[in-house]
Amino acid sequence: MDLKASLGVSASGLRAQSLRMRVIAENLANQDSVANTAGGDPYRRRVASFSAEVDRATGATGVKIKSIEKDRSDFTRVYQPGHPAADGEGYVLKPNVNSLVETADMKAAQRSYEANLNAIEAAKSLTMRTIDLLK
Repeated sequence: MDLKASLGVSASGLRAQSLRMRVIAENLANQDSVANTAGGDPYRRRVASFSAEVDRATGATGVKIKSIEKDRSDFTRVYQPGHPAADGEGYVLKPNVNSLVETADMKAAQRSYEANLNAIEAAKSLTMRTIDLLK
């Protein structure tokens, strides 16, 4: 694989993991957001999904952002009868965001991002060594 292809693969990974971290940050920021109206749905967790994509110019397989989908898991019900978002039974629906899951996902995305940065740095270093040998 040549330099351009390896940099392209790593760059696609950086874009994908950057988007994933933004989605996770949005989930964490909204983990306490409840509905604006009584009995309404609160913030619903979002998840980024990816797919493989072949770059026709280089023949390398990179990462493509497939979609950002809403997580269909159930909301948590908390009994708070005086809350403005409470339904007729006094329950408030809380977002389906689990901070432990989001933190673990964020750590995985961060490590993947760092791995792509290290791959770019290694490709750059090898290219510089090759140039030095040719001098």
